[in-house]
Formats: sequence, structure tokens, C-alpha cells
Amino acid sequence: MAQPKFDLQPLVVAMSIACYSTTVFAEQRQENIFQLAPIVVTAQVANDANGLIVHADPKQPIQPVPATDGAAYLKTIPGFSSIGSGGTNGDISFRGMFGSRIKVLNDGSEELGACPARMDNPTSYISPESFDHITVIKGPQTVRYPTPGSAATVLFERDPIKFEQDQHYKGQASVVAGSYGRVDHNVDAAVGNETGYARINANRSVSDDYQDGDGKNVHSSWERWGADLALGWTPTENTWIELQGGKGDGESAYAGRSMDGSQFKRESLGLHAEQRNINDVIKKVEAQVDYSFNDHIMDNFSLRAVPTTGPMAMPMAMDVTRRTLNARAAITTDWNNISVVSGVDSQYNKQAGNMYMRGDVPPPMDETLSFQSYGAFTEAAIAVNDNNKVITGVRADHVEIENLASNKTRKDTVPSGFIRLENLMPEHNLKSYIGLGYVERTPDFWEIYSTALPSTGTGMDSMTGMDGMGGGMVMPTVARTSDHLDYLKNEKTLQLDLGYQLEHGKYNSWASAYTGVIKDFMLVSYADPENEMISSTIRNVDATIAGAELGVGYKFTDNIQTDASAMYAWGKNTTDNRPLPQIAPLEGRFNLRYVADNYSLGLLWRVVAKQDRISKNEGNIVGYDMGESKAFNTLSLNGAYKLTKNVEWSIGVDNLLDETYAEHLNKGGAATGFYPTNTQYNNIGRNYWTRISMKF
Repeated sequence: MAQPKFDLQPLVVAMSIACYSTTVFAEQRQENIFQLAPIVVTAQVANDANGLIVHADPKQPIQPVPATDGAAYLKTIPGFSSIGSGGTNGDISFRGMFGSRIKVLNDGSEELGACPARMDNPTSYISPESFDHITVIKGPQTVRYPTPGSAATVLFERDPIKFEQDQHYKGQASVVAGSYGRVDHNVDAAVGNETGYARINANRSVSDDYQDGDGKNVHSSWERWGADLALGWTPTENTWIELQGGKGDGESAYAGRSMDGSQFKRESLGLHAEQRNINDVIKKVEAQVDYSFNDHIMDNFSLRAVPTTGPMAMPMAMDVTRRTLNARAAITTDWNNISVVSGVDSQYNKQAGNMYMRGDVPPPMDETLSFQSYGAFTEAAIAVNDNNKVITGVRADHVEIENLASNKTRKDTVPSGFIRLENLMPEHNLKSYIGLGYVERTPDFWEIYSTALPSTGTGMDSMTGMDGMGGGMVMPTVARTSDHLDYLKNEKTLQLDLGYQLEHGKYNSWASAYTGVIKDFMLVSYADPENEMISSTIRNVDATIAGAELGVGYKFTDNIQTDASAMYAWGKNTTDNRPLPQIAPLEGRFNLRYVADNYSLGLLWRVVAKQDRISKNEGNIVGYDMGESKAFNTLSLNGAYKLTKNVEWSIGVDNLLDETYAEHLNKGGAATGFYPTNTQYNNIGRNYWTRISMKF
């Protein structure tokens, strides 16, 4: 992975090719001239449901430096934070909520990852720029997807390709180069005609270790690649069938973990079909089936020197796999003022793993847990009048969890539902919503597998008989996993969401607020955080949550625009009368930009308060509160220039003042020559980057 500290050669080549190619393409066919979009740094870029549902375009440049994974992109949207371990593959948190409380879907399907410590969490397999849209549904305000997320639902989606007459190709390509050897390549291209197409998404990203604001090297390098092929058939304008397949792999170094990720293999296969406008009532019938296989290896010798002291002073590796099969069918009907989406879905996933020493022949995989869910849902939108709409939905999921070693099972039937009123006041240019949602969820794989019960002690036996070698990746005994199936209660969330959007001349503002109660919240505690061999326990507590995201914008002139946003999350463990852990502090962002016909200039100032509401040594599967965190602020600059009507060049510098800081949610160091275990690793210092993109 060694790269020059700032290698511009690929960018220069790409610029030359892009400029030449665009000239040739322009002679072949005419393109509509598009307006240069400002770099997205804050704000609700687009929205539905009067502000509840946020949309983003991942193909537009963003600041900080263009995202290499799903978590890095999502944290630019107010309400999201990232639990970081190194330079990539962070794990998202939304409104202080983590894990399965956030439903992440890739083209309508879940790709769960296999690591007990979520090193390969769902967003780590996502390259944002290979998708057409990102949609965030806040709170428990949809039931269209299996085992709904109580905090949010995030959709990464690709559109079916539509070619017009005499059009046979389209696409977009980009190259990013940045400090510390950062080089990204992304290609999204399609060929075809009005009745069919082939689409390829290919990406590669590589970076060396970065330095923090003090010039200290942080163990954080990565290399990753992915390729996805889709073959589509569109015999009529209302019929669409697509076969999808993809592969990818990568490696990532982590300052915040005692092991690195030396393999992130993925394989996927899916078949999607859709028929629209069948008659006046049946508007759409859709179905899909998706399979994914994830094979992840973590070790302490491929990307680092093996520690010479401590419990991890031996070269060891762990290989874990997850197979997931998703299926879904739905029908959309219109009945005058009522639109209804009803459907059924299912998911089956199974995890397996082993552990071995360097040089040993890896032992056979031990199967651990399997999950099977079946669900049915109905969601309706009712137009009460021109200015008022009611959206409501209900679903039920039957979930079966099996310990594959003991054949012990747990069965639950869990309900969820919501109701929401959306209101328009055209005379005031005001939109608003208020909704109440309920979600009940069973313990997920990580909560069952990667923790011990308070009554059982550490329980650090591995599946291969190497006691105490988990390094935070707990390999439970059969008995302990069985205990989990009986011990943990289902988590139940009742949440009120409300918000508004207002436009008045040159001024606009928006806000989204929430408050909720959580019965049997699954809380993780760490017995000895300063020990690399972390032993975590889990229990149910009751909790209350509240918070908000808000923003305001003002257009001084046609060229000068500004906006500011803030987000705040609050949580309390009412059982123990102390704060919920792992909640990001108050954060504000200020964005000033100058937008002209062919170029834009922008400034982003990010201000983060200290976090003094903590619960020491408690958290989630990935992280825990080590102590209060310090306030910090960072300043970033960006610019973009439209070289031709189809070629755009953007540059930026993040953390201009070279601030030394650590996010509150950053994991502690690995105590292997990087950081002590009770210290959060630091974020990147001053960072330069440039990006060129071409549409064709």
C-alpha cells in the first residue's frame, strides 16, 4: 500500500483523458448543460415528508475529503456520527443510537458483515459514489423493510438505466488524489438501448497512514476495491428486470483496535423485477431476491508488528463469514386519495468463524448463530385534503434465532407501526410533520455473540479452545450463547418525531426533533477497558432519549449563500439514573459559499462542544465512554471549477489550521505502539485533496 505522500500523476492522466474524451463525445451527441452544484458540506440537500426524509446525491463532491465508505459519507448529514477505528470503515451512530437500531440497505437488501466486533459493519462494504441516491428516513417512520430500524432507515440505491432513442451509453468517472497517498478511482458506466443495458460500477481506494495535528503518525492505511455488474431488461417502459452481481475486497489498519482487517471479501448476487401501471388501481408490483457472502479476516501481523508484550503478544488471526439471503415482494395500489404499499419479506443469515496462529493451517469453520425472519407489512398514504396527508403503517416480524452448536432456539413475533401527519401551509411557505412510531426488536447477532451476561463473568473461551485470545472479539461458549437466547429481553422503542421547513424570500430554515422512551434498552458494559482483552457484558435497562437537528440558510445575493446547522442528542439510563453512553456532543456547522456560472468557493467551519454527559466504561459493541472529551473546531476550504460542460474539477483542504483533536466516539488505542488503550486515537491533521469528475 505504499504510495507517495501526494501523488498527482493519476489525476493528471485522468484530466487529460477526460478533457479529450468530452470533446469527442460532444461531437457525437448533444448534452444538456448542467449547473455547477456547490460542494455539499451541510444541510438538507433535498427532502420528502416535509423534512423527515433526507436525500443526498453521492456523486457530488463533499467536504471533508470525498468519502471512501458509507459511514464517512453519512456523517456529513446532520444527526449522524461515526465511531472510528482508523482511516476508514467507521461505524455509524444516529442520534446517539447504534447498530441494528439503524437499518442500512443496499438496493433494498441487507449486507450484514460477519465480524463479532463489527470491524466489517454494513457500511464498510459500501462505496457511496457507486450509488445514485442516499435516502435517510428519520426515526421509526416506515415499515417497508424487515425488522425496522428504531433510530433511522438508510437506503443506498441505484436507479434502473433508461436510454432514450439513439442513445447507447452514459456514465460518470472520477479520480481523487490527496495527502498521505490517498488515491480513489470510481467508474459508473452503462451501455445499451431502449430494451436493455449493462451497467458496471467499479471503484478502488488506497491511502497510507495519516498524521494528526501534532505530526504523529496514526496507524490508519487502507486499500479497497469493488466491482458490480448489472444486466437489465426493459422490454416496455413499465417493465424492468435486472440481474446483479458483485465482488470486492480490501484491507484496513486500525489505531483503535488490537487487530487490523486484512480481508474484506464480499460476493453478491441479486434478481430484481418491477412492473408498473398494470391498471388504474395496481400501480406497481415489485419483487427481489438477494444473496451475499462476506468473508472477513482480522489479524495482528499482516499490517503491524506483532506486540512483544501483553496478552496479544502472539501472531494470531480470526476468519469469520456471513451468508445472507433476502427476499421481498410488494404491491402498490391507488384508491382515489389513498395509496397503499403492502408486501412480505424474509431474511436468513448464518455466521461461522475460526481462530488460528500465523503459519497454522486454519481449522474448519465453526457455525455459531443463524437468524431467520418472516415479515408482512402495509403502509398507506391518505390525502385528507390538498394540505394535509396522513401516513401510517403496521408490520409484524417472526424472528427465529438458533445456536447452531447447541440447537437451542429463540422465537419472537415482534410488531411495529407508526402514524404521521404531514401539513402544508402555502400562504406561509411552511411544511411540517408530526409522527408517533413504535418498534420492537430482538437481540441482534453482535449483542448475543460478542458479550457475556453479568452473571457469567468474562466467558472468553474461543471456538477453537484458545482461552482468552479474543482481544475484544469474544468467542462465546455454547452454554453462554444459549443463556443469551433466554436472558435478553426484546428492546421496545416508542418515539415522537416532529419538524418543519420554512422558506421566506432569501431565508430558509428547518428543524427535526424527537423524544422517546425505550423499554429494555440493551446496554453494554466493559469490566476492564485498559486491558486489550476486553470483556463486555450486556443487560437490559430502561431509557429516555431526546434531541434535534436544525438548520438555517440565507441567500445574500445570487452568488453568495450561507447556511448553518446544529445537532444535539441526549439520552438517560433511567434504571440507573445516569446518562446513556456513546452519544456524540453538541455540534454546529457553518457553511459559506460563492457560486458563479463556472466555479464555486466554499468555507466550512465545524464546531464541536465537549461531552461531559458520559457513563464511564459503558457503551455498545464497538466503543465505550472513556471519559469526558474536549471541545474542538476545524476550518476547511473548497473550490470547484467547471472545465467543460461535462468535466468538473474540485479542490479542498480539510482541517486548515492543523488542529489536533479526537472525536468523542473514537475508539481507544490498541496499546501496540500506537496509543494506550485508555486514549482515543486522533483524527487527521491538515489534509489536501483534489477531485476531477466527468459525465459522458
